[in-house]
Amino acid sequence: MMKAGLVTDILGYMPLEEMLDTCADLGFEALELGCGNWSKAPHVDLDGLLESAVKREKFLNAIKSRGLEIAALNCSGNQLEPTEEGEAHQAVVEKTFQLAGLLGVETVVMMSGCPSGGPNDVTPNWITHPILPPHFKTLEWQWNEVAFPYWEKAVKVAKERGVKKIAIENLGCNLVHNPETLFKLRNEVGDMVGMNFDPSHLFWMGGDPIAAVRALGSAIYHVHAKDVR
Repeated sequence: MMKAGLVTDILGYMPLEEMLDTCADLGFEALELGCGNWSKAPHVDLDGLLESAVKREKFLNAIKSRGLEIAALNCSGNQLEPTEEGEAHQAVVEKTFQLAGLLGVETVVMMSGCPSGGPNDVTPNWITHPILPPHFKTLEWQWNEVAFPYWEKAVKVAKERGVKKIAIENLGCNLVHNPETLFKLRNEVGDMVGMNFDPSHLFWMGGDPIAAVRALGSAIYHVHAKDVR
């Protein structure tokens, strides 16, 4: 059964208790909580919750006492970025997997990431229209040398932590940005990985959301809805 939830970063100016009261008053049933990276994690003290069972119990009680539940934790960022920033994002991803397991949250929302254009490059390079041989060589390197090895390890860590589903958002400037690229990754690392389907991104990329839903089918693990204008 689908439940209506809120990505709580939109209420990041509110303290946790006020945010929860607001979500309950508005009739939401579930929450998606940012844990770091591109999110400022306004409602999640990632390290504090990992370190203290008491804090986790208090945190969950505050949510459940208002008839709410956690639909997903979010650690979206670019963990394939080739500098210290990418390493920092990887650390938050792993901590988010750990917290999800401790809180009993089955789904983690994140991005696939986008590597640089080669081993000596430090700038992420999103190639959407390869024409010349170097373009294909770059894509082959990004997938085979960076993305697949990272995701094989990430899926293993997530399973060990108790995560059931990793929902990758179809955001541009990421290797996974549509059904074709989701299945490219999924076929390599398994069905732990599915789509966090966000039709707004398909609109600005010129995609067809309805065709995408039909193509993805049961590979849709989570859904975002927002105004694209």
